[in-house]
Formats: sequence, structure tokens, C-alpha cells
Amino acid sequence: MAIANRKQREKEEMRTLILDAARSLFLEKGYENTSIRAIAENIEYSPGTIYLYYKDKDEIFHALHEEGFRRMLEKMQPLEHVQDPFERLKAMGAVYLDFAENNRDFYDLMFIIQVPVSHEENPDDWQMGHNTLDYLKKIIGECQQQGRFQGRNINYMAFAIWSMVHGMSALYCRDRCKAFHFENMESKELMDNGYKQFVAMLEKL
Repeated sequence: MAIANRKQREKEEMRTLILDAARSLFLEKGYENTSIRAIAENIEYSPGTIYLYYKDKDEIFHALHEEGFRRMLEKMQPLEHVQDPFERLKAMGAVYLDFAENNRDFYDLMFIIQVPVSHEENPDDWQMGHNTLDYLKKIIGECQQQGRFQGRNINYMAFAIWSMVHGMSALYCRDRCKAFHFENMESKELMDNGYKQFVAMLEKL
């Protein structure tokens, strides 16, 4: 049993090593310009070793994408204990912004750099992303049950809310907030205050 546990641990450590190297290279060179050979050279193993764990770089990218969403959903799980759905919605946006701020690399891979086409053509391969979107729609539906957002389509509301918060996150992750700096305001302070303005608009709907 001890040998089996050790082998499993070694496999997990190798997967982590591969994913860490791939994440760095995808962000530095882009998906198209990153090869299995480059990933192997980065961790000082042969390309054949990589293929023992992942069939191609598309599968590696997908694994990173799923890991990012898993981490984000873990941050959002405690929100289930917030009874008021509108308060939960506001908290979800704040958690999203915090995730982007503290996980720029994963956020970039999840939402910004171009993704492999083959997985986009198969929605089932992006289940973690769908789970996150479904969670947002669920909260919006609960808000409607309590009288908010009446007469508004849940799908459009989810798209509008996600787009707004994603826009702030993308600007922050790509250091574009500097274009909006005024009164010596730092990027995080700009995001925080911008989100408060967005929430104020939601409260009027």
C-alpha cells in the first residue's frame, strides 16, 4: 500500500510540474507558440514523459482552465450561507474581482488568451465554466423571486453582470487600469470603487 501511495503521489507531483511549466509558457509565448517539447525542456524531461500524462498541449491547457475554475468556485462556496440572494450576488462579484487580482495567471488563461478551438466546439469539456455561470444565473433567479430584476431575462442579466465584472478584472490583469488613474488612485482602489458604482446601478434595477 505504501508503494502504491508513493507512486500516486509521484504522478500527482509530475502533473503539477508539467502544469506549472505549461502555465508559465502559455502566458509568456501564447498557446500557439508553446510546444510539448518546450514544456518538456522547461522541466528537464523528455517529451515522451509529458505524453504519459497528457495526450497533447490542448489537454494540458484544458486541465489548467479547469483548475482555475475549480479554485474560483472554491472561493465562492462559502457564499451559499448568505441568505439574501442580492447580498450573495454582490459578494460573488467581489470574490470574482479578488480572484482575478490574486490569480492573474489563471485568470489570463481562463478568460483572456485565445483558447484551443477543439474544446470550444465541445461544451461538455468546459463543465467547470458552465457550473460557474449556472451559479450566477441561480442567484439572479433567486433575486427575482424576491422582487429584484423583474421582467428581465436571466440569461441577459447574467451576461451583463459577468461582462462588467470581467471587464474590470481584465483591465486590472493586463495593467490597463493605469489609463484611468486619477487623484493618485491605485488600480485596486479603482476596481473597488468601480464595483461599488456598478452595485449601486444594480440596486436600482
